[in-house]
Amino acid sequence: MRTSNVSTVAPVFPDDSPRGQRLSRRARAIPTEIVAFLAVTLLLPLLVVVASVLDLALWLLRRKPRVGARLVLFAWWFLLGEMRSLVTIGWIWASNGGPFRGDSERRRLGIYNLRVWWTRHHLAGIRVLFGLRFEVEGLEHAGPGPVIVMIRHASIIDNTLPDALIAHEHGIGLRYVIKRELQSIPVIDIGGRWCPTNFVRRASGDTEGEVKRLLMLTEDLGAGEGILIYPEGTRATAAKIARAKEKLRESQPEISPLADRLQNLLPPRLGGPLALLDEAAGVDVVFCGHVGFDGLARVSDIWSGELVGRTIAVTLWRCPAAEIPSGREGRIRWLYENWQRMDDWIGERRGTPPAA
Repeated sequence: MRTSNVSTVAPVFPDDSPRGQRLSRRARAIPTEIVAFLAVTLLLPLLVVVASVLDLALWLLRRKPRVGARLVLFAWWFLLGEMRSLVTIGWIWASNGGPFRGDSERRRLGIYNLRVWWTRHHLAGIRVLFGLRFEVEGLEHAGPGPVIVMIRHASIIDNTLPDALIAHEHGIGLRYVIKRELQSIPVIDIGGRWCPTNFVRRASGDTEGEVKRLLMLTEDLGAGEGILIYPEGTRATAAKIARAKEKLRESQPEISPLADRLQNLLPPRLGGPLALLDEAAGVDVVFCGHVGFDGLARVSDIWSGELVGRTIAVTLWRCPAAEIPSGREGRIRWLYENWQRMDDWIGERRGTPPAA
């Protein structure tokens, strides 16, 4: 389903970096992607043969899953998607008046729908090449909008799920909270400035300023839109979970008991989620948990062969706004209850018993 009902009153987030730095970044990234696509396309047969020979050697020596050729083919598939998306962005810009016209409903719709195609294109390549199986439950509850989507973060791949599943199924244009480092990808860098997207500076130290920017996402939230946030703030690991619990015991002992049972998720950071609940009162919340992409923080993790043949399970459930407590203490408890529900579900899928 295509997105068709968005607000043009809500502000976009202009790039606040120096103009020269912004132009330099894009002047490097776009030609790099174009040259890489041409080179990989030209050398693809040779690269596949070399990777296949390497795969065979490693399989014979270590019984390592054959990943080399898959990665080569996905690199080409990814770059192909980037080329199509860059052309589409150019068309959106030109057909919207080019340098003579700025923000418009048409431009936002174009970016929202392009992003759905972009994520589904990349996810489809991963699914086919690595033999993934998807099991999704509760997707029907994610729409209609407006909604706030709170999703876990486990890998470099799972950020495709919100648009590929929720936005595609319900025609919802998602306003994202994402890390600033993703500006290195030109499609995200440019497209993210043409629809409400908050590129956060992690560990900036300006918590108040970051929350203030975050709340801009709630302005005039349209019926065909939603806000997506990763409450954990980063990918969870056993070590990070242990450190986060220890910090809570020291700094927020009143909240620590709520986090003690979490085994698979980091305790949610409260600033962003609670601010959104306050500012977007009356908006339903959708929680999204998933299992299967865990442990894939870097390309080297995919190279190990761990992704091949995995089953990716996704669950979603919706909490009506009327059932969300109004006070801070009640909302913290409510948030942790839903986060614990997700944690328990992940443990069940992994076959690990819940904490006592």
